[in-house]
Amino acid sequence: MNAAEQATTPESATKIAAIVSLFNQHFPGSKANLYPWTNDADTQEWVDPDSIDLGFNLPAGNTLLQLRFHDQRLIGIEATCFGLFGNQRWRFSTVGDWICLGPTPPPSGFQAKFKDICQQLFYLFNGIEHP
Repeated sequence: MNAAEQATTPESATKIAAIVSLFNQHFPGSKANLYPWTNDADTQEWVDPDSIDLGFNLPAGNTLLQLRFHDQRLIGIEATCFGLFGNQRWRFSTVGDWICLGPTPPPSGFQAKFKDICQQLFYLFNGIEHP
């Protein structure tokens, strides 16, 4: 679900702002989109109400970030990066090996920063480090 629509309490709004801040710290100049999904009926049918979804314009491309929750706990993070013409460059998931897969994976330095952000997000939402 669009991050802006999930910011229903001061606590959730603060955590969403912290997500944006983390990306700006690691990738200065990145731009966040709190409404990555359009509001048409077809798109809304596929939206997960138990996720916080954001878009980021990062050095590696336009990236959709989806934080998945169960019982108020962050259980996984998925990201998909798209190129200028909508082609998928890479995808990443914290379920499994935490690696970027796809035809154009980002450089190792980018991947290290991205994984660090994910670790910090687990700590932000769950108060513990993710294994």
